[in-house]
Amino acid sequence: MIAQASLRERKKARTRAALREHALRLFREQGYQATTVEQIAAAAEVSPSTFFRYFPTKEDVVLQDDMDVRMLAALARQPPELAPLPAIRAAFRETWDSFTPGEWEEIGQGAWLSMEVPEIRARAMNEFARTINVISGALARRTGRRYDDLRVRVVAGAIVGAMMAIFLPERLGEGEGRTELDASLMSPGSVERIDEALALLEAGLPL
Repeated sequence: MIAQASLRERKKARTRAALREHALRLFREQGYQATTVEQIAAAAEVSPSTFFRYFPTKEDVVLQDDMDVRMLAALARQPPELAPLPAIRAAFRETWDSFTPGEWEEIGQGAWLSMEVPEIRARAMNEFARTINVISGALARRTGRRYDDLRVRVVAGAIVGAMMAIFLPERLGEGEGRTELDASLMSPGSVERIDEALALLEAGLPL
């Protein structure tokens, strides 16, 4: 039964990855607005209903990579005696190191689209909220506190806020061509900036 469950999980992961890969390819080739869910599903050889089992909207196929899945797994591997923020820092470093160059290219394209396409930008707030919920759950399990504990939620929000401060461009939506994202930020080297931001949180945000 365990082997069957593991096989199902691997198959689901492959389907999810294929949908995202084909979606990003089609967005590059013919543009985001011109690409339909039906085209993405056909390219991945699944039905449109299967697409929606993995991604609630077309925007989510851009916004939802498996960064948080890998980060949660890495966080679970950190020593239990490690405090929450040092454990998060170590988990982020481990997660960054796990991505291949091809996966970094996909992440970079998704980041660019999330800044460039108004529909995805609007949907991104839902993704920020989802990420805060995911991190809150992980911190609650690690600390033994409740998921809705104020301290847990504030720390999770601060972590997401630190990432937004690094990755979002300084001027957003000020006319065509003004929503450019520095590609160097969404790269393996950006772990240093994330680690620096989390170190500031750990130190109490000294100014």
